[in-house]
Amino acid sequence: MLEAMRRGAQTPVAKLLFGILVFSFGIWGVADVFRGWGRGYVAKVGHTEISAEEFRRSYQDDLDRISRQTKQHITPEQGHAFGLDRQVLAQMLAGTAIEEHAKQLGLAISDKTLVEGIRSDPNFQTDGKFNRQGFEGLLQQMGLSEQGFIELRRKDELRGAIVGAFVKSQTVPKPLFEIMHAYNDEKRVIEWVKIDPDAVTVAEPDEATLKKQYEDNKSQYMTPEYRKVQVLTLTVDDLKKQIKIGDDEIAKAYEDTKDSYNTPERRRVQQIAFKDKATAEAALKALRDGTKTFGDVAKDAGAKYTDVDLGLVTKKQLIDPKVADVAFSLEKDKYSDVVEGRFATVILRVTQIEKGVTHTLADVKDQVRDKLASDKARNDLQNKRDDIEDQRLAGKTLKEIADNLKIGFKEIPAADPNGLGPDGKPVMETPELRKIMARAFAPDSNDDTPVELADDGFAWVNVLSTEAPKQKPYDAVKEDVKKNYMSSERHRLIDELAKKMTDKVNAGAPMTALEAEAKNKVEKTDPITRKTIPQSITGAMVTQAFALPKDKAGHGPSSDRTTEIVFRVADIIPAPPASLTETDELTNQLKDELANQTLSEYTEALKKRYGTSVNQTEVDAAVGVSQE
Repeated sequence: MLEAMRRGAQTPVAKLLFGILVFSFGIWGVADVFRGWGRGYVAKVGHTEISAEEFRRSYQDDLDRISRQTKQHITPEQGHAFGLDRQVLAQMLAGTAIEEHAKQLGLAISDKTLVEGIRSDPNFQTDGKFNRQGFEGLLQQMGLSEQGFIELRRKDELRGAIVGAFVKSQTVPKPLFEIMHAYNDEKRVIEWVKIDPDAVTVAEPDEATLKKQYEDNKSQYMTPEYRKVQVLTLTVDDLKKQIKIGDDEIAKAYEDTKDSYNTPERRRVQQIAFKDKATAEAALKALRDGTKTFGDVAKDAGAKYTDVDLGLVTKKQLIDPKVADVAFSLEKDKYSDVVEGRFATVILRVTQIEKGVTHTLADVKDQVRDKLASDKARNDLQNKRDDIEDQRLAGKTLKEIADNLKIGFKEIPAADPNGLGPDGKPVMETPELRKIMARAFAPDSNDDTPVELADDGFAWVNVLSTEAPKQKPYDAVKEDVKKNYMSSERHRLIDELAKKMTDKVNAGAPMTALEAEAKNKVEKTDPITRKTIPQSITGAMVTQAFALPKDKAGHGPSSDRTTEIVFRVADIIPAPPASLTETDELTNQLKDELANQTLSEYTEALKKRYGTSVNQTEVDAAVGVSQE
């Protein structure tokens, strides 16, 4: 049974799904389970416990992964706020349930089989042989003993066997395929007309109307909440100003890294590979005689264009030094002699040359100085942060700290949540203004931890006072009130007109009969599918159009939200028979979806069968969340 299930796991779809499960279940994040369970467990499925340390490691692995993807440090508290801890726990519970089922089925893999599999795994081989040193390096990186890794691999293989069995047995019912193909590939043609906003006339409001508009919408006419704040910033740019770089240091740094300031020559290189030198010599003669073109010779050699064209490359990008030397000594559009390279016998041609640029120290002296100062500032950043924290503990104010360390400080008399002052202008010239203001207006605005800024910087925020929102008097906002009234009234009238036009088309009138009222011409789309969003038409309108019968009309807001569009379903084109490629793609897609659904139902059923419990106190402790 195990062998059959393992064979099923070798299919491409199985490997894809299993890869997803490996990632989802955090298999590579459970290393500590082989070094001891710790004092408590966060959850239990049947007789198998998930240790607090195991969960903490998997949770941290996911935090690190997301931090790398977003290029922003995600703290455990932020992960908890996003629900990441609950997601990780759910994944680990599902994986543990599968392991319990494997035990119940009596599935097992011997150490010998596992060791043979590891030794033959290409990931652990160099030149076709098992790389013992590389394998031990991986074990050290993961913090595992050999036996620990084997146990990890055993879990991996058993889960893969069970998952593979599910995937292999998955079939797509023909009615489901036909329904989904008909749904995806049905096309419709839409006639539509955009109502010109000037198609309706809004009467000038009198004083009473405007005052009613103001009274009914008073909350729109409030000053924002303002806060008086102090901001201390520690940035690389601040520290760079304090760093002096000598000319000798600049000259040495330039010599060490001058290649990075130069632009190397690039050439578009084409090459044709031949099976032997004699064939290459004959081809070169034909090229130079003019009896064959480069394309003819490439075709004769069985090469595609993608095989021939190496792209626009630098000399260092060409792996074979002999080929590189010839390619970068050739004249443009000339053929090389036959080159017996490291990997193949080739003829080369260069079709484009971009000359390189070499910069002297004088050309880039300021750049070198700036880079040196930036590197030193970045290295000193953590020390300066520690200095700031020490001075804060000693009772120093942010202003005193800024004066002592000569770093950025600003006291802002009034700022709203968007970082704007009462004059509507930004209170600080920094791209991080919104992030700083988010801390200033957070529920715990005087949090002692600094705000992490781009380029490894930090900002400390101290709220001095708060000014509550105030009602703006009618006379001060009269023009805004009028503008809002005119806008809302115009939208109301346009909506009424759109409904009237829609009813007219549904009663049998042609779309062209609407042009005079709409003050616009009727347009027609090409045949579109549900996934096609034509320019000027919204996705919601396309969805509505695919729900209407032929010749029926509807309306909806324009994509710029300034007016309404009235449309009619002019034609419905059923999906044509699926091609072989479409059949394969849709079948594979449905198989994946069905397999994922089946696996989800399977793991949920296992959790119910074996009994699942969660120790929320240990979960919170592992994540670092207080019970309160």
